[in-house]
Amino acid sequence: MVEELVTAGVGLACAGAVYFMAAARVVRQYERGVVLRLGKLTSAVRQPGFTMIIPAIDRMRKVNMQIVTMPVPAQEGITRDNVTVRVDAVVYFKVVDAADAVIRVEDYRFAVSQMAQTSLRSIIGKSELDDLLSNREKLNQGLELMMDSPAIGWGVTVDRVEIKDVSLPETMKRSMARQAEATRDRRARVINADAELQASKKLAEAAAAMSDQPAALQLRLLQTVVAVAAEKNSTLVLPFPVELLRFLERSGQQGQVPAGPPETADGRERLPRPDGATAVEEPLPGEERLDVLPNAEHPADLPVDLPADLPVDRSADVPVDLPEDLR
Repeated sequence: MVEELVTAGVGLACAGAVYFMAAARVVRQYERGVVLRLGKLTSAVRQPGFTMIIPAIDRMRKVNMQIVTMPVPAQEGITRDNVTVRVDAVVYFKVVDAADAVIRVEDYRFAVSQMAQTSLRSIIGKSELDDLLSNREKLNQGLELMMDSPAIGWGVTVDRVEIKDVSLPETMKRSMARQAEATRDRRARVINADAELQASKKLAEAAAAMSDQPAALQLRLLQTVVAVAAEKNSTLVLPFPVELLRFLERSGQQGQVPAGPPETADGRERLPRPDGATAVEEPLPGEERLDVLPNAEHPADLPVDLPADLPVDRSADVPVDLPEDLR
């Protein structure tokens, strides 16, 4: 009898141990336990720690409540400005309601992954290339809003979305490199032109200051000579100021005595005419004005209109023997 009681007690202990081992569950701190009893969700979600379920009746599913980092596969699309790009991203999300994550969606990880890919494609089509390259923060916020709206009904919240890389075709990379080079060249030319303008203003001020003091130009010339002679040169190039040439030209003109117009035999001046001829100034009273031929040098060479009744002395005529062919 005693042996039967002992055997029954050992059997009950073994059965209790087996039942305990089958019913005992441990929920870790970052997990929550969702229990389905005969396929129906129980009201309470098991909190972290030790818990018990009914074997063969209850089924508990543990849900991770940590933030999940999920890479989004690279998506290829065409931007709004017709540029083909390949973009990949990463999504940070977590479960906020374990019961909804189990009941409302079959696999919340797969659902979030597919939603991230479609949202990324949509963002690529709505954005321009410059926004993808330089304005990523705004695009990240737009991706987060697009994914968080449907995910909240699954008991999941999207914590953050970031675009990792934007791959461009090689032709586009070369075009952008040429554009950047042209922009930098234009900026360099503008800066150089601005420097030339400022330098010209300063040079104009220096020239105005030197024009007040002529000795300053000579001193500046000596400074240039000293600067050039400081180097070990066998040839010295000495600049000659243009102002000095003008000064010498003015000095030569002041030393010359201006020649007056030529005079005639009677002391009257011969005046130049526009056609290159010369004429005697206004005639004296009782005289007639003489018209001269162009380029005449002496008044005696000029033709004179004599009166018809003027007597002519023929005694002074000298006979001339002309050749027979001229007679």
